[in-house]
Amino acid sequence: MHPSEADRPDTGPTLAQLLALIAAGTLDVVAAPRGTGVRVSDVVLHDPGEERDEETWAATGLVLLAVGVDAASPEAVDVLRAADRAGAAAVVMRRGSRGPGAALLEAVERGRTALLTRRPGQGWTEVLGRLRTALVHSYPDRSAGGVDGLRLGDLPGLANTVADLVGGAITIEDPQSRVLAYSRMDHEPDPMRRLTILGQEVPRWRVLELRESGFFQALWNTDDVVRLPADDRYAERLAVAVRHGSEVLGSIWAAADGRPLAEDAVAALRTAGRAAVPHLSHHRTWGRAAARDRESAVHALLAGSAPAAHEIGIVRGRAYAVMVAEAYDGREPSPGDVGQRVLDVLALQAAAYRPGCVTARSGQRLYALVPAEDGEADPARALLATARGVPRGVVFAGAGPVVADLAELPGSRDAAELVVRVLRERAARLPAGGTGSAVASYAEVAAEASVLRLLDRVEPLWAAMTGPVHAMTEHDRAHGSRYGDSVAAYIDAFGDTAAAARRLHVHPNTLRYRLRRAGELFGVDLADPAVRLLADVGLRLGRRDG
Repeated sequence: MHPSEADRPDTGPTLAQLLALIAAGTLDVVAAPRGTGVRVSDVVLHDPGEERDEETWAATGLVLLAVGVDAASPEAVDVLRAADRAGAAAVVMRRGSRGPGAALLEAVERGRTALLTRRPGQGWTEVLGRLRTALVHSYPDRSAGGVDGLRLGDLPGLANTVADLVGGAITIEDPQSRVLAYSRMDHEPDPMRRLTILGQEVPRWRVLELRESGFFQALWNTDDVVRLPADDRYAERLAVAVRHGSEVLGSIWAAADGRPLAEDAVAALRTAGRAAVPHLSHHRTWGRAAARDRESAVHALLAGSAPAAHEIGIVRGRAYAVMVAEAYDGREPSPGDVGQRVLDVLALQAAAYRPGCVTARSGQRLYALVPAEDGEADPARALLATARGVPRGVVFAGAGPVVADLAELPGSRDAAELVVRVLRERAARLPAGGTGSAVASYAEVAAEASVLRLLDRVEPLWAAMTGPVHAMTEHDRAHGSRYGDSVAAYIDAFGDTAAAARRLHVHPNTLRYRLRRAGELFGVDLADPAVRLLADVGLRLGRRDG
């Protein structure tokens, strides 16, 4: 909700100030007859499906969002003229492929209302949220003290400022107890603060403890500060909910930081809770949208498109390698929260690994573009080692070769994905319970990766063929027999029956019997090199289905 008239200064922010607070590229100023120094009082929606009543707009300084109105449509002129008669500061319309029509531009020049257009790809909900958040930020709480004047959405700056006001350590959390920002650490943090910051969320057992004690119920149902007394484990804490109307945006926590909290800490935290509203609102509307935009841009680069790379921190002319990581629980992709937490940790480690490293997700997969120093052949080596040690899950991670041109990134991505497939297939051949995290660069598994490429090409042809190996694999599939496993072990052991039997955990005579029966039942003659080649190909393909 925007501030009430009583809380506002005599004049609101200018249109220019409002536009400066939202993300660049959200709106374009087509024409502003009175300039962008006009004052803005509120941001409202206009639904073209509703009957337009100019009296509902008759508050000078409105920014009107003409949802569904294309700047090239005949209706655009009527909407602009009605808004101009009501004294609106500006009208925002959708910018179509043709841009504003000549009649609309003429109407703008004859009136006093500015015309703005929403760029393609920007949703009306995001535009409304950003403008209203900027409007709230333009009417600061005069009691906010040092919190006032921060850049909109600067959560680390907010945490440090509040820490100075309350004399303690600050964490800012979302409603799910995930850390959004924390203040600098001037003293050694207590164990709970350390766990929370390192894990980027309050430990689950602690959340359950606070929920069962009724602490969260008290926190979410009051605008005042709630106190959590010190015990023999942790220092005293104060917490306040940050809410936008009836919606809870998050909370601010203050902990004694090697010294008692300030005498006026409660009052300071209460004020900070109000001052944090536009910052957390901005984080929800712009932070998430920006993250989606960045991920989309990274995926576009990996697919071979050429977005504005510099906007996501990618430097043209610099060499990069692509790393791909998959999070697994045993041999299956990690479900829900488990997999997401593993990927969260990997993404944080990638971001901290070296400047210019950017990431994007796709399902249970994390992609990282790792910049290479001059002459560096394996820039992701240390990052791969870090991925191997991520707790609470099994991670398969692979790095593609370094490429000098951004147009070659899809090739590095393909190679990294092949490495992950190689690691996954290796794990599938291990006994149950023997699977652990594994990492490799493309150079380390190049032969196996090349085999996978060949099998990908051969697979459609193989499926259309018939022969002894097909008959054997179909029999195994239908009856649960082990002829295919026996033949594969024999081939992998270069015909060493004793070694193949050890691998299968059977007696050598048992293996000889199975191989003889494979020849009698299906015609699989392992003395024939061509049959051995077909058996190796067919059984490798069969393991994909198995």
